[in-house]
Amino acid sequence: MGLKFRDRELLQQALVHRSLLNEQGGRPEDSYERLEYLGDAVLELTVSTELFRRFPVLNEGALTKLRSALVRGESLAKVARRLSLGDFLLLGKGEESSGGRQRDSILAAAFEAVVAAVYLDQGFDQASRFVAQSLDPELQQISQQGAPPDNPKSDLQERVQAIGHSTPRYRLASSDGPDHKPLFTVEVLVDGEVAGAGQGGKRSDAEQSAARDALSRIQSL
Repeated sequence: MGLKFRDRELLQQALVHRSLLNEQGGRPEDSYERLEYLGDAVLELTVSTELFRRFPVLNEGALTKLRSALVRGESLAKVARRLSLGDFLLLGKGEESSGGRQRDSILAAAFEAVVAAVYLDQGFDQASRFVAQSLDPELQQISQQGAPPDNPKSDLQERVQAIGHSTPRYRLASSDGPDHKPLFTVEVLVDGEVAGAGQGGKRSDAEQSAARDALSRIQSL
């Protein structure tokens, strides 16, 4: 990553998954979870600042959509893969065998934790530069597109909360097919009721599809 840590233990902690501590013994606070919390805040401020500077004519709503697209789990997992963070994760045997090294949620959390480690070790300016550099391909793509990317999950959340409903919740309804070509079916629930359903080869894709389905139902009412 082009970084040299003064405190290498911070970087190591950023890569420790709770499953390793559960199997080998250790305190939950020694995993990346506390760093993930801090990294999320650093990441959000940095991305907000970058978008504010790069897109001076966009209004608050458009900037919020762009930020949501950049900091959601799937996007951060893509960045983590580009940095090969998965190769360095410290996982328990169970999590390792179940594919945790390539799981979007774990990769995204590890990236946030690394951001926090940089912040604690080298300060906000260096952490902000690291975030901007890591997300530069996505920022460049947004500049070329000139419009916020499609993010049905974010759009659905904004829509249902605006009319007084609770935050949508996604539930895995089924998982079929062979390991190399699975098919996930996901339902999205609003106030405990199924508002839409979707399918995809990845759970994240199925969730996006379910959100689109729910949005189409709301718009048709």
